[in-house]
Amino acid sequence: MKVFNGIFCFLFIVFAALQYNDPDPYIWVPIYVYTAVLCWFAIKQRYYPKAYIAGIVVYAMYAVYKVFDANGLLDWLNLHDAENLAETMKAEKPWIEESREFFGLLILIGVLVINYWVAIKREKAV
Repeated sequence: MKVFNGIFCFLFIVFAALQYNDPDPYIWVPIYVYTAVLCWFAIKQRYYPKAYIAGIVVYAMYAVYKVFDANGLLDWLNLHDAENLAETMKAEKPWIEESREFFGLLILIGVLVINYWVAIKREKAV
C-alpha cells in the first residue's frame, strides 16, 4: 500500500500542478491536492475513513454532474461517437475536456475506495 499511495500521491501532485492552464483550476487543484494529502497520510499509516467517504461522495456527485452536463460524458458518447480522448493533449473541444474530467474523477474515487477498504480492514484487525 505504501508503493500504491506513493505513486498516486506523486501523480496527483503533478496533476494539480498541471491545472495552471485549465479553465477551472480553482476546482481541480483542491480536488487533486485533497486526494494527494490522503495518500500521503496513508503512506505514513494514518488512515481517515470519514475523509475518504467525504471525498468519494463529493467526487461521485461531481462525476454524475459531468455525465449529464452539456458537453459532458453522454454528449461525448452519443453525439460525438466516443471520439478519441487522447488524440491530442489540447482539449479544444468541450466534450473532450468534460469527459477527461469525468474519468479523472473515477480514478480519484477508485484510489479513495481502496484506501477506505484498507482503513476498514485495519480497524477491524485492531
